[in-house]
Amino acid sequence: MKKILIRIAVVLVTLVILMYGTYKWMNARSFQAFGELTRKVETEEKVVALTFDDGPTENVEELLPILEKYNAKATFFLIGKDMEEHMEEAKAIVEAGHQVGNHTYNHNPMVFKRYSFYQSEVDRTNELIREAGYERDIDFRPPYGKKLIGLPYYLQKQDMETIMWNLEPDTYYSKPEEKVAYVEDNVTPGSIILTHPMYDDTGQALKAVEGILQSLTQQGYTFVTVDEL
Repeated sequence: MKKILIRIAVVLVTLVILMYGTYKWMNARSFQAFGELTRKVETEEKVVALTFDDGPTENVEELLPILEKYNAKATFFLIGKDMEEHMEEAKAIVEAGHQVGNHTYNHNPMVFKRYSFYQSEVDRTNELIREAGYERDIDFRPPYGKKLIGLPYYLQKQDMETIMWNLEPDTYYSKPEEKVAYVEDNVTPGSIILTHPMYDDTGQALKAVEGILQSLTQQGYTFVTVDEL
């Protein structure tokens, strides 16, 4: 009986370790099984990449003038189904000279799925990005930052780089001034900043974006696309 209990305990401990390891691997910001991944760039130049996830939505019309005001180029990781509904906004992003990346078609977690699912989510969105007029290489950002084996393997076959981030003000704070302060305290040359201004109808997300632009510009930083970084 004692031996059986020991074996059960060993199995349970092993399962817990495997589950924890899978969770950490799935959410890793700086590692993936295949292909290239970037979450920050080592440089001494005062340059950063401001990135926007999701959309496009009508908020693009307000966001683009803010970026132009600070002579900033940004990277937009767009969702395919939103591009279908807001293709004019997607085209406006491209025409303004910003980088466009792939954030999947449906924004579902890209783990524990069939290989054909990864292929469809990536390829459908790439086609829409090309339809918007974007001609440069297309980078990829996984929804919720989650990935395991199948997705990175497919991205590697398509020669697409995974772009993560090292600063995420929206994760920790809700008030614009708190988000700006967080970025001020943690930014370093080569940082990739993640924000989500697309679905906000209060104006607070856009206020936070402008606050970040203003603050870092005053500190001598230049805003470039991920590829330029």
